[in-house]
Amino acid sequence: METPTNSSGFQVTQLTAINVAKIITILCLISFAVIYQVNDYRQVIYLCLHISYCLWWLLEQLLFPQRRQQLFTEKVGISTFFFVILFVGVFYSFPGYLAFTNHNPLSYLTVAIALPLYIFGSLINTGADVQKMVAKSMGSGLVKDGAWRSLRHVNYLGDLMRYTSFSVIAGSLWAFVLPGMISLLYLQRIGEKEESMAAKYPEFAAYQQNSSRLLPWIW
Repeated sequence: METPTNSSGFQVTQLTAINVAKIITILCLISFAVIYQVNDYRQVIYLCLHISYCLWWLLEQLLFPQRRQQLFTEKVGISTFFFVILFVGVFYSFPGYLAFTNHNPLSYLTVAIALPLYIFGSLINTGADVQKMVAKSMGSGLVKDGAWRSLRHVNYLGDLMRYTSFSVIAGSLWAFVLPGMISLLYLQRIGEKEESMAAKYPEFAAYQQNSSRLLPWIW
């Protein structure tokens, strides 16, 4: 991420940029509803899932203010700020556009796949994050039990499940570009985090041998 110089006069944290982007996503989705109208349950369910996620992202920081001290604290400059707005704010709403321009009826099978992905993905992501937050606030070192016992990046898995549910509801193969891009971003982060944890925690090597990175029993 870009770090601004003092002469730029613009300093915000990555978290602030992401928060603004989540609001932009909500506005984009509402705009789709106004422009393309709500034609069937596909659009209703999509709005409920994606907007509720964005609202939870913002609400979580009010419920757990200590999270603001742990997440995305690096300062960014104006160019990175606008990149986050375009990528996380506008591009992340792309499956929503596809959902509103898809006039095919929503099938029961699609709902049966998407809703469990969203529900369990949200539970896994939030539960893992809250567990780590509480453990760190109590002075814990490497968190490797509970939700983190078998997967070293279980929160990323939950997040990918949630974004995949949006693509399933959208009903277009193009919608899977979003979870695909997020997967690439997470692969980069996983590599960085693995290297950092290996240097910081002596017990990480043993933990690494007894757990998977992201996909249970696969990788």
